[in-house]
Amino acid sequence: MKSMQRVKALAAAVSLAAAVGTAGAQQTSVEVLHWWTSGGEAKSAAELKKMMQTRGFGWKDFAVAGGGGDAAMTALKARVVSGNPPTAAQIKGPSIQEWGREGVLASVDAAAKDGKWDDLLPPVVANVMKFKGQYVAAPVNVHRVNWLWVNPDVLKKAGVAAAPQTWDQFFDAAAKIQKAGLIAIAHGGQPWQDATVFESVVLGVGGAEFYRKSLVQLDEASIKSPTMVKAFDTLGRIKTYIDKDAPGRDWNLATAMVINGKAGMQFMGDWAKGEFTAANKAPGKDYLCINAPGTQGSFTFNIDSFVMFKQSDANAQKAQLALASSIMSPEFQEVFNLNKGSIPARAGVSRAKFDSCATKSMDDMTASNKGGGLVPSFAHGMAIPSSTQGAIVDVVARFMNSNMTSQQAVDALVKASKVK
Repeated sequence: MKSMQRVKALAAAVSLAAAVGTAGAQQTSVEVLHWWTSGGEAKSAAELKKMMQTRGFGWKDFAVAGGGGDAAMTALKARVVSGNPPTAAQIKGPSIQEWGREGVLASVDAAAKDGKWDDLLPPVVANVMKFKGQYVAAPVNVHRVNWLWVNPDVLKKAGVAAAPQTWDQFFDAAAKIQKAGLIAIAHGGQPWQDATVFESVVLGVGGAEFYRKSLVQLDEASIKSPTMVKAFDTLGRIKTYIDKDAPGRDWNLATAMVINGKAGMQFMGDWAKGEFTAANKAPGKDYLCINAPGTQGSFTFNIDSFVMFKQSDANAQKAQLALASSIMSPEFQEVFNLNKGSIPARAGVSRAKFDSCATKSMDDMTASNKGGGLVPSFAHGMAIPSSTQGAIVDVVARFMNSNMTSQQAVDALVKASKVK
Protein backbone atom coordinates (compact mmCIF):
# COMPACT_ATOMS: atom_id res chain seq x y z
CA MET A 1 0.00 0.00 0.00
CA LYS A 2 1.41 3.34 -0.97
CA SER A 3 -1.04 5.23 1.19
CA MET A 4 -3.83 4.08 3.41
CA GLN A 5 -5.56 7.37 2.72
CA ARG A 6 -6.41 6.05 -0.73
CA VAL A 7 -8.49 3.25 0.75
CA LYS A 8 -10.55 5.06 3.39
CA ALA A 9 -13.68 3.32 2.15
CA LEU A 10 -12.04 -0.05 2.72
CA ALA A 11 -13.39 -0.85 6.17
CA ALA A 12 -16.96 0.00 5.23
CA ALA A 13 -16.72 -2.07 2.06
CA VAL A 14 -15.48 -5.14 3.89
CA SER A 15 -17.97 -4.77 6.73
CA LEU A 16 -20.79 -4.72 4.19
CA ALA A 17 -19.32 -7.70 2.38
CA ALA A 18 -19.02 -9.63 5.64
CA ALA A 19 -22.67 -8.94 6.40
CA VAL A 20 -23.96 -10.32 3.12
CA GLY A 21 -21.31 -13.02 2.65
CA THR A 22 -18.48 -12.76 0.17
CA ALA A 23 -18.02 -14.77 -2.95
CA GLY A 24 -14.36 -15.34 -2.07
CA ALA A 25 -14.96 -17.22 1.21
CA GLN A 26 -14.30 -20.87 0.47
CA GLN A 27 -15.72 -23.53 2.77
CA THR A 28 -12.70 -25.84 2.74
CA SER A 29 -9.97 -23.84 0.99
CA VAL A 30 -7.62 -21.02 1.79
CA GLU A 31 -6.86 -18.44 -0.87
CA VAL A 32 -3.37 -17.14 -0.20
CA LEU A 33 -1.92 -14.05 -1.84
CA HIS A 34 1.89 -14.01 -2.01
CA TRP A 35 4.82 -13.14 -4.25
CA TRP A 36 6.89 -16.28 -3.80
CA THR A 37 7.43 -17.07 -7.46
CA SER A 38 11.18 -17.71 -7.80
CA GLY A 39 12.71 -21.19 -7.43
CA GLY A 40 13.42 -21.36 -3.70
CA GLU A 41 10.32 -19.35 -2.81
CA ALA A 42 7.98 -21.44 -4.95
CA LYS A 43 9.22 -24.61 -3.25
CA SER A 44 8.36 -23.05 0.11
CA ALA A 45 4.81 -22.15 -0.97
CA ALA A 46 4.34 -25.71 -2.23
CA GLU A 47 5.30 -27.08 1.19
CA LEU A 48 2.70 -24.95 2.95
CA LYS A 49 0.09 -26.06 0.44
CA LYS A 50 0.98 -29.68 1.16
CA MET A 51 0.63 -29.14 4.93
CA MET A 52 -2.79 -27.56 4.52
CA GLN A 53 -3.96 -30.41 2.32
CA THR A 54 -2.78 -32.86 5.00
CA ARG A 55 -4.98 -30.97 7.48
CA GLY A 56 -7.95 -31.38 5.14
CA PHE A 57 -8.06 -27.96 3.54
CA GLY A 58 -7.71 -26.96 -0.10
CA TRP A 59 -5.31 -24.30 -1.37
CA LYS A 60 -6.03 -21.62 -3.92
CA ASP A 61 -2.79 -19.99 -4.99
CA PHE A 62 -2.92 -16.23 -5.58
CA ALA A 63 0.67 -15.54 -6.63
CA VAL A 64 1.56 -12.09 -7.96
CA ALA A 65 5.12 -11.69 -9.18
CA GLY A 66 7.19 -8.54 -9.50
CA GLY A 67 8.20 -5.41 -7.65
CA GLY A 68 9.29 -7.06 -4.43
CA GLY A 69 5.63 -7.31 -3.39
CA ASP A 70 4.43 -3.98 -4.80
CA ALA A 71 2.33 -5.66 -7.50
CA ALA A 72 0.85 -8.03 -4.92
CA MET A 73 -0.16 -5.14 -2.66
CA THR A 74 -1.90 -3.42 -5.57
CA ALA A 75 -3.84 -6.61 -6.27
CA LEU A 76 -4.68 -7.02 -2.58
CA LYS A 77 -5.99 -3.48 -2.28
CA ALA A 78 -8.31 -4.02 -5.24
CA ARG A 79 -9.65 -7.25 -3.74
CA VAL A 80 -10.28 -5.82 -0.28
CA VAL A 81 -11.92 -2.64 -1.57
CA SER A 82 -14.25 -4.78 -3.71
CA GLY A 83 -15.32 -6.67 -0.57
CA ASN A 84 -13.70 -9.93 -1.64
CA PRO A 85 -10.48 -10.31 0.38
CA PRO A 86 -8.34 -13.45 0.17
CA THR A 87 -8.11 -15.69 3.23
CA ALA A 88 -4.56 -14.57 3.90
CA ALA A 89 -1.96 -12.31 2.33
CA GLN A 90 1.78 -11.89 2.61
CA ILE A 91 2.14 -8.55 4.44
CA LYS A 92 4.75 -7.26 6.84
CA GLY A 93 5.93 -4.50 9.11
CA PRO A 94 4.01 -1.25 9.66
CA SER A 95 1.61 -2.25 6.87
CA ILE A 96 0.04 -4.78 9.23
CA GLN A 97 -0.92 -1.95 11.58
CA GLU A 98 -2.23 0.14 8.67
CA TRP A 99 -4.54 -2.67 7.57
CA GLY A 100 -5.53 -3.27 11.19
CA ARG A 101 -6.68 0.33 11.57
CA GLU A 102 -9.00 -0.20 8.62
CA GLY A 103 -10.84 -2.88 10.61
CA VAL A 104 -10.43 -5.65 8.04
CA LEU A 105 -8.13 -8.11 9.81
CA ALA A 106 -9.13 -11.33 11.57
CA SER A 107 -7.75 -12.43 14.93
CA VAL A 108 -5.87 -15.74 15.15
CA ASP A 109 -5.39 -15.45 18.90
CA ALA A 110 -7.00 -18.86 19.39
CA ALA A 111 -4.21 -20.51 17.39
CA ALA A 112 -1.57 -18.33 19.08
CA LYS A 113 -2.71 -19.24 22.60
CA ASP A 114 -2.97 -22.92 21.73
CA GLY A 115 0.53 -22.86 20.24
CA LYS A 116 2.03 -20.62 22.99
CA TRP A 117 3.35 -18.14 20.44
CA ASP A 118 4.26 -15.56 23.11
CA ASP A 119 6.77 -18.06 24.50
CA LEU A 120 8.18 -18.99 21.10
CA LEU A 121 8.61 -15.59 19.43
CA PRO A 122 11.07 -12.83 20.32
CA PRO A 123 9.13 -9.75 21.48
CA VAL A 124 10.39 -7.72 18.49
CA VAL A 125 8.74 -10.28 16.21
CA ALA A 126 5.57 -10.85 18.25
CA ASN A 127 4.81 -7.13 18.47
CA VAL A 128 4.83 -6.81 14.68
CA MET A 129 2.35 -9.69 14.38
CA LYS A 130 -0.24 -8.15 16.73
CA PHE A 131 -2.83 -5.42 16.35
CA LYS A 132 -4.25 -4.02 19.58
CA GLY A 133 -2.80 -6.93 21.53
CA GLN A 134 -4.21 -9.70 19.36
CA TYR A 135 -2.36 -11.78 16.79
CA VAL A 136 -3.58 -11.05 13.28
CA ALA A 137 -0.58 -12.51 11.47
CA ALA A 138 1.74 -15.49 11.62
CA PRO A 139 5.48 -15.01 10.99
CA VAL A 140 7.26 -17.51 8.80
CA ASN A 141 10.86 -16.36 9.12
CA VAL A 142 13.44 -13.70 9.80
CA HIS A 143 15.47 -12.52 6.83
CA ARG A 144 18.78 -10.76 7.09
CA VAL A 145 19.13 -8.07 4.43
CA ASN A 146 22.71 -6.80 4.83
CA TRP A 147 24.40 -9.68 3.02
CA LEU A 148 26.94 -9.62 0.21
CA TRP A 149 26.90 -12.77 -1.95
CA VAL A 150 30.20 -13.63 -3.58
CA ASN A 151 31.39 -16.11 -6.18
CA PRO A 152 34.90 -17.16 -4.99
CA ASP A 153 35.86 -18.47 -8.43
CA VAL A 154 35.27 -15.02 -9.91
CA LEU A 155 37.44 -13.48 -7.19
CA LYS A 156 40.18 -16.00 -7.97
CA LYS A 157 40.03 -15.31 -11.72
CA ALA A 158 40.29 -11.58 -11.00
CA GLY A 159 43.22 -11.99 -8.67
CA VAL A 160 41.32 -10.96 -5.52
CA ALA A 161 42.91 -12.63 -2.50
CA ALA A 162 39.92 -12.58 -0.12
CA ALA A 163 36.28 -11.55 0.10
CA PRO A 164 36.00 -7.83 0.96
CA GLN A 165 35.15 -6.71 4.49
CA THR A 166 35.69 -2.94 4.12
CA TRP A 167 34.61 -0.47 1.46
CA ASP A 168 38.20 -0.03 0.29
CA GLN A 169 38.55 -3.77 -0.15
CA PHE A 170 35.17 -3.93 -1.87
CA PHE A 171 36.02 -1.33 -4.49
CA ASP A 172 39.45 -2.84 -5.02
CA ALA A 173 37.81 -6.22 -5.70
CA ALA A 174 35.18 -4.65 -7.98
CA ALA A 175 37.85 -2.91 -10.06
CA LYS A 176 39.83 -6.14 -10.48
CA ILE A 177 36.72 -8.14 -11.44
CA GLN A 178 35.77 -5.54 -14.03
CA LYS A 179 39.32 -5.46 -15.39
CA ALA A 180 39.14 -9.27 -15.78
CA GLY A 181 36.21 -8.79 -18.15
CA LEU A 182 33.48 -9.91 -15.76
CA ILE A 183 30.63 -8.01 -14.12
CA ALA A 184 31.62 -6.81 -10.67
CA ILE A 185 28.17 -6.29 -9.15
CA ALA A 186 25.05 -8.21 -10.18
CA HIS A 187 22.04 -5.96 -9.76
CA GLY A 188 18.49 -5.56 -10.93
CA GLY A 189 17.59 -1.97 -11.74
CA GLN A 190 14.26 -1.92 -9.89
CA PRO A 191 13.47 0.65 -7.17
CA TRP A 192 13.23 -1.88 -4.33
CA GLN A 193 16.57 -3.42 -5.31
CA ASP A 194 18.18 0.03 -5.45
CA ALA A 195 16.83 0.65 -1.94
CA THR A 196 18.20 -2.70 -0.75
CA VAL A 197 21.71 -1.68 -1.77
CA PHE A 198 21.22 1.82 -0.34
CA GLU A 199 20.25 0.64 3.15
CA SER A 200 23.31 -1.62 3.38
CA VAL A 201 25.47 1.29 2.24
CA VAL A 202 23.97 3.62 4.89
CA LEU A 203 24.51 0.93 7.54
CA GLY A 204 28.04 0.22 6.35
CA VAL A 205 29.07 3.88 6.09
CA GLY A 206 27.35 5.29 9.18
CA GLY A 207 26.82 2.35 11.54
CA ALA A 208 23.70 1.03 13.26
CA GLU A 209 22.94 4.12 15.34
CA PHE A 210 23.19 6.43 12.32
CA TYR A 211 21.02 4.01 10.32
CA ARG A 212 18.44 3.99 13.11
CA LYS A 213 18.33 7.78 13.38
CA SER A 214 18.19 8.44 9.64
CA LEU A 215 16.12 5.62 8.15
CA VAL A 216 13.95 4.55 11.11
CA GLN A 217 13.46 7.68 13.23
CA LEU A 218 13.80 9.98 10.18
CA ASP A 219 15.89 12.46 12.15
CA GLU A 220 16.43 15.45 9.85
CA ALA A 221 19.86 16.33 11.23
CA SER A 222 21.09 12.83 10.48
CA ILE A 223 19.56 12.74 7.02
CA LYS A 224 21.17 16.04 5.95
CA SER A 225 24.54 15.21 7.56
CA PRO A 226 27.91 14.73 5.81
CA THR A 227 27.58 11.02 6.66
CA MET A 228 24.55 10.71 4.39
CA VAL A 229 26.38 12.58 1.65
CA LYS A 230 29.19 10.05 2.02
CA ALA A 231 26.65 7.23 1.78
CA PHE A 232 25.41 8.57 -1.56
CA ASP A 233 29.01 9.06 -2.71
CA THR A 234 29.58 5.37 -1.97
CA LEU A 235 26.37 4.37 -3.76
CA GLY A 236 27.50 6.44 -6.73
CA ARG A 237 30.75 4.47 -6.92
CA ILE A 238 28.78 1.22 -6.77
CA LYS A 239 26.77 2.34 -9.82
CA THR A 240 29.91 2.35 -11.93
CA TYR A 241 30.36 -1.40 -11.45
CA ILE A 242 26.82 -2.42 -12.48
CA ASP A 243 26.31 -3.60 -16.08
CA LYS A 244 24.24 -1.69 -18.62
CA ASP A 245 21.60 -4.43 -18.86
CA ALA A 246 20.58 -4.09 -15.19
CA PRO A 247 17.42 -1.94 -15.68
CA GLY A 248 14.29 -4.01 -15.02
CA ARG A 249 16.19 -7.22 -14.20
CA ASP A 250 14.53 -9.36 -11.52
CA TRP A 251 16.61 -10.04 -8.40
CA ASN A 252 16.79 -13.80 -8.92
CA LEU A 253 18.22 -13.29 -12.40
CA ALA A 254 20.92 -11.12 -10.84
CA THR A 255 21.59 -13.89 -8.33
CA ALA A 256 21.87 -16.34 -11.23
CA MET A 257 24.66 -14.17 -12.65
CA VAL A 258 26.66 -14.79 -9.47
CA ILE A 259 25.75 -18.49 -9.44
CA ASN A 260 26.87 -18.91 -13.05
CA GLY A 261 30.11 -16.97 -12.64
CA LYS A 262 29.10 -14.07 -14.86
CA ALA A 263 29.28 -11.65 -11.92
CA GLY A 264 31.30 -11.53 -8.75
CA MET A 265 29.09 -10.00 -6.06
CA GLN A 266 25.49 -9.09 -5.22
CA PHE A 267 23.92 -7.05 -2.44
CA MET A 268 20.72 -8.90 -1.51
CA GLY A 269 18.86 -10.34 1.46
CA ASP A 270 19.23 -13.99 2.36
CA TRP A 271 16.35 -15.07 0.13
CA ALA A 272 19.12 -15.10 -2.48
CA LYS A 273 20.51 -18.17 -0.73
CA GLY A 274 17.39 -20.07 -1.74
CA GLU A 275 18.50 -19.65 -5.35
CA PHE A 276 21.98 -21.01 -4.60
CA THR A 277 20.38 -23.93 -2.77
CA ALA A 278 17.99 -24.64 -5.65
CA ALA A 279 21.04 -24.68 -7.96
CA ASN A 280 22.74 -27.26 -5.69
CA LYS A 281 25.52 -24.87 -4.69
CA ALA A 282 27.33 -25.26 -1.37
CA PRO A 283 28.13 -22.32 0.95
CA GLY A 284 31.81 -21.75 1.63
CA LYS A 285 32.71 -23.60 -1.55
CA ASP A 286 30.59 -22.44 -4.49
CA TYR A 287 29.55 -19.14 -2.91
CA LEU A 288 30.29 -16.98 0.11
CA CYS A 289 27.81 -15.19 2.37
CA ILE A 290 29.45 -12.25 4.11
CA ASN A 291 28.30 -9.08 5.81
CA ALA A 292 27.92 -6.13 3.47
CA PRO A 293 31.08 -3.98 3.80
CA GLY A 294 31.32 -2.19 7.12
CA THR A 295 28.23 -3.85 8.64
CA GLN A 296 29.89 -6.37 10.95
CA GLY A 297 27.96 -6.46 14.23
CA SER A 298 24.76 -5.17 12.62
CA PHE A 299 21.71 -6.99 11.30
CA THR A 300 18.90 -5.52 9.19
CA PHE A 301 15.84 -7.74 9.58
CA ASN A 302 12.88 -8.39 7.35
CA ILE A 303 10.07 -10.66 8.54
CA ASP A 304 7.76 -12.43 6.11
CA SER A 305 4.31 -12.98 7.58
CA PHE A 306 0.81 -13.96 6.54
CA VAL A 307 -1.98 -11.66 7.66
CA MET A 308 -5.53 -12.96 7.97
CA PHE A 309 -8.49 -11.03 6.57
CA LYS A 310 -12.00 -11.19 7.99
CA GLN A 311 -14.14 -13.96 6.52
CA SER A 312 -17.86 -14.41 7.02
CA ASP A 313 -17.85 -18.16 6.47
CA ALA A 314 -17.23 -20.27 9.59
CA ASN A 315 -15.27 -22.90 7.68
CA ALA A 316 -13.04 -20.21 6.21
CA GLN A 317 -12.36 -18.98 9.75
CA LYS A 318 -11.37 -22.51 10.81
CA ALA A 319 -9.12 -22.73 7.77
CA GLN A 320 -7.39 -19.50 8.85
CA LEU A 321 -6.59 -20.95 12.27
CA ALA A 322 -5.26 -24.11 10.62
CA LEU A 323 -3.13 -22.00 8.28
CA ALA A 324 -1.73 -19.95 11.16
CA SER A 325 -0.91 -23.12 13.13
CA SER A 326 0.72 -24.70 10.09
CA ILE A 327 2.89 -21.63 9.48
CA MET A 328 4.13 -21.65 13.08
CA SER A 329 4.75 -25.40 13.26
CA PRO A 330 8.40 -26.46 13.70
CA GLU A 331 8.06 -28.67 10.63
CA PHE A 332 7.07 -25.82 8.32
CA GLN A 333 9.44 -23.31 9.89
CA GLU A 334 12.27 -25.74 9.22
CA VAL A 335 11.43 -26.71 5.65
CA PHE A 336 10.39 -23.19 4.67
CA ASN A 337 13.56 -21.56 5.89
CA LEU A 338 15.77 -24.29 4.45
CA ASN A 339 14.21 -23.53 1.06
CA LYS A 340 14.03 -19.76 1.44
CA GLY A 341 17.47 -19.07 2.86
CA SER A 342 16.13 -17.32 5.96
CA ILE A 343 16.02 -18.44 9.61
CA PRO A 344 13.02 -19.53 11.70
CA ALA A 345 10.99 -16.86 13.45
CA ARG A 346 10.09 -19.17 16.34
CA ALA A 347 12.30 -20.81 18.94
CA GLY A 348 12.76 -24.54 19.22
CA VAL A 349 13.56 -25.39 15.61
CA SER A 350 16.55 -27.72 15.25
CA ARG A 351 19.69 -26.22 13.68
CA ALA A 352 20.85 -29.61 12.43
CA LYS A 353 19.86 -29.19 8.77
CA PHE A 354 20.79 -25.51 8.47
CA ASP A 355 23.99 -24.57 6.67
CA SER A 356 26.80 -22.27 7.75
CA CYS A 357 25.16 -19.14 6.28
CA ALA A 358 21.98 -19.77 8.27
CA THR A 359 23.72 -20.54 11.54
CA LYS A 360 25.88 -17.44 11.09
CA SER A 361 22.68 -15.45 10.59
CA MET A 362 21.19 -16.95 13.77
CA ASP A 363 24.32 -16.15 15.77
CA ASP A 364 24.65 -12.65 14.31
CA MET A 365 21.02 -11.84 15.06
CA THR A 366 21.51 -12.82 18.69
CA ALA A 367 24.75 -10.86 18.98
CA SER A 368 23.42 -7.75 17.21
CA ASN A 369 20.32 -7.78 19.40
CA LYS A 370 22.53 -7.71 22.50
CA GLY A 371 24.90 -5.12 21.02
CA GLY A 372 22.31 -2.69 19.70
CA GLY A 373 22.91 -3.49 16.05
CA LEU A 374 19.57 -5.17 15.30
CA VAL A 375 17.61 -2.76 13.08
CA PRO A 376 14.51 -3.07 10.87
CA SER A 377 14.94 -3.03 7.11
CA PHE A 378 13.82 0.28 5.63
CA ALA A 379 13.87 -1.07 2.07
CA HIS A 380 11.63 -4.04 2.89
CA GLY A 381 8.83 -2.35 4.76
CA MET A 382 9.83 -3.01 8.35
CA ALA A 383 10.85 0.47 9.52
CA ILE A 384 8.59 3.32 8.42
CA PRO A 385 5.09 3.92 6.99
CA SER A 386 4.67 2.80 3.39
CA SER A 387 4.01 6.31 2.06
CA THR A 388 7.25 7.68 3.52
CA GLN A 389 9.16 4.61 2.45
CA GLY A 390 7.87 5.00 -1.10
CA ALA A 391 9.00 8.61 -1.26
CA ILE A 392 12.51 7.73 -0.06
CA VAL A 393 12.76 4.77 -2.44
CA ASP A 394 11.85 7.12 -5.30
CA VAL A 395 14.76 9.40 -4.37
CA VAL A 396 17.20 6.50 -4.32
CA ALA A 397 15.91 5.19 -7.66
CA ARG A 398 16.29 8.66 -9.23
CA PHE A 399 19.85 8.86 -7.95
CA MET A 400 20.63 5.44 -9.41
CA ASN A 401 19.23 6.40 -12.82
CA SER A 402 20.44 9.96 -13.30
CA ASN A 403 23.35 12.33 -12.82
CA MET A 404 21.93 13.63 -9.55
CA THR A 405 24.70 14.65 -7.16
CA SER A 406 25.01 13.26 -3.65
CA GLN A 407 24.05 16.63 -2.15
CA GLN A 408 21.00 16.87 -4.39
CA ALA A 409 20.00 13.37 -3.30
CA VAL A 410 20.35 14.31 0.37
CA ASP A 411 18.23 17.44 -0.16
CA ALA A 412 15.55 15.33 -1.86
CA LEU A 413 15.78 12.76 0.93
CA VAL A 414 15.02 15.42 3.55
CA LYS A 415 11.80 16.31 1.69
CA ALA A 416 10.87 12.65 1.14
CA SER A 417 11.27 11.87 4.84
CA LYS A 418 8.44 14.32 5.60
CA VAL A 419 5.91 12.61 3.34
CA LYS A 420 3.05 11.18 5.39
